[in-house]
Amino acid sequence: MELDQYLNNPKTTFLASLILDLDKKIADNEKLIKTDPTISSLAKQEIDDLQKQRAEIVSQIENVINKDKTNDHPDPKGIILEVRAGAGGEESALFAANLAEMYRRYSETKGWSFSVIDESLSDLGGYKEASFEIKGKGAYNDLKWEIGVHRIQRVPATEKQGRVHTSTASVAVLPIRQTTDYQIDPTDLEIEFSRSGGAGGQNVNKVETAVRIVHKPTGLVVRCQSERSQGRNKEKALTILASKIDDLRQAEAAQKEASERRDQIGTADRSEKIRTYNVLQDRVTDHRIKKTWHGFDKIMTGEIGPIFEAMRQAETDKPDN
Repeated sequence: MELDQYLNNPKTTFLASLILDLDKKIADNEKLIKTDPTISSLAKQEIDDLQKQRAEIVSQIENVINKDKTNDHPDPKGIILEVRAGAGGEESALFAANLAEMYRRYSETKGWSFSVIDESLSDLGGYKEASFEIKGKGAYNDLKWEIGVHRIQRVPATEKQGRVHTSTASVAVLPIRQTTDYQIDPTDLEIEFSRSGGAGGQNVNKVETAVRIVHKPTGLVVRCQSERSQGRNKEKALTILASKIDDLRQAEAAQKEASERRDQIGTADRSEKIRTYNVLQDRVTDHRIKKTWHGFDKIMTGEIGPIFEAMRQAETDKPDN
């Protein structure tokens, strides 16, 4: 541990000074062992006790630092969750809709709000792609584990031969912060209005309330049709766009190859997977922590809390934590 940085931090100065005192006492006892063999056993015992005290203080300092890091990145006020069909044609679109329903039901159990922002339906009612706004305490901390490509293995309802198909769908989670340090230049925007494509009554279908915004410098596209007025859809779309641009700028600063959103989505190829849902074997396996759960139907109806708990535990148990 580099003590200098903790001595200069007002929150850890006192604890760091205690470590300096302990280090001095440890050094003094080490000298005694070399110079006075008659008390070496006592000195060794004293060193053991001092090192235990030192380890406890180091742990306290780490807790203070970790708490500061957490406070630097407060929980977002909400998230945008996106699902997109991947490999597997119509079956992948149906799976994307299954995932969205799973998250909706889980949100209900947590008391979070869950609303559709935009959706593009397949011929059989699946999701080619869709985005949702989820608001509630802890939403980001839970659903961040869903980022990536999900794979399902099952016999599709349209399959006549009873053959098992493998298809994928991608999930992205975008936090909406209270504030963003990026100001959007209106001249960088291309805004289009159209009639909403979903259900919502006569007003939605007859008036051009749906909004599509393109940020020309980055190529980011945001659509919103969840509100009944053009103005509110535009406002929500701009909020989402600002969050996406903010994430993109952070990613570039960290020298990533692409924006966080594109990294999350991936290519949706079958080989890129974080989790596999095997219907015939009634199991769900998360490949990141190599753990399997049974009860496919229950999981798909929103009982995914145990998976999140296991992910958090695995994160805590990492050697570098």
